[in-house]
Amino acid sequence: MAEKVYEFVIDAENVGGRLDVYLQANLSNYTRSYLKNLIEKGKVTVNSKCVKSGYSLKQNDIVRLTISPPERISTEAEDVPFDIVYEDDDIIVVNKPQGVVVHPCSSTKSGTLVNGLLMRVKNLSGINGVLRPGIVHRLDKETSGLLVVAKNDKAHVSLAEQIKNKTCKRCYLAVLDGNLKEDSGRVETKIGRDKKDRKKMAVTDDGREAITDFKVLERFKNNCLVEYSLKTGRTHQIRVHSKWLGHPVIGDKTYGKEVKGLNGQLLHAYKLTLIHPRTGKEMTFEAELPDYFENYLNKLRKMG
Repeated sequence: MAEKVYEFVIDAENVGGRLDVYLQANLSNYTRSYLKNLIEKGKVTVNSKCVKSGYSLKQNDIVRLTISPPERISTEAEDVPFDIVYEDDDIIVVNKPQGVVVHPCSSTKSGTLVNGLLMRVKNLSGINGVLRPGIVHRLDKETSGLLVVAKNDKAHVSLAEQIKNKTCKRCYLAVLDGNLKEDSGRVETKIGRDKKDRKKMAVTDDGREAITDFKVLERFKNNCLVEYSLKTGRTHQIRVHSKWLGHPVIGDKTYGKEVKGLNGQLLHAYKLTLIHPRTGKEMTFEAELPDYFENYLNKLRKMG
């Protein structure tokens, strides 16, 4: 792909607007976060000078944006186990197993879902760069379940907007330590970095808005099976909200306690509803509980 250069001359109608908002409105094939990243990297200039995303546009400003061809993907294709629930020319819906990291990072260089996708899928969107091709949203390493992947940039933009606008619906099942008092409800807090441990998230006064709906599906002596519906998508949101409610997810080593016989938390993304980027049709996908999750539930049921 050749280098792309866009140039705009600001007219009176757009004077006073933010640079990043203006670019999003005129380059709808790219997400605002992607364009903001280009601005931060100096790929966008105003009158030949680098500026910030919030730059206030002036009449006759010359805005120039350069998009270089994507780097060659250095992440290697690997045979990583996961199920493809649905696939077409635009999207792939996968069922990620527990224990698989979604994309390479400083601590995990291989064996990720992205490595597996590169082995099995020909095309993936390039918006998120060479280490996260096609990745629109993520699941924690020890969380299993459904995740949608974009095969082209147009699909990526559409899916990212659906998540941002809360039209993409994500539902999870979790087993909690103890029983919630209410049968259903909504948790509304702010979530940010834990001030005592920067590797963890926590409910904070200065974090970002986090909204989770919950419904108890089944109660046991010392546990409950809960359906969670995400209204926002903060890091570790369900796990943090479960702890905040006083009932962390069973097996969550970070926000609860380790459970013998489990390799991680009993949290599964079982339902995903989205609008197809090309057809506009609403589609819903479901993934059955993993065997270890179902076995634990059956054990609780036998205990009464």
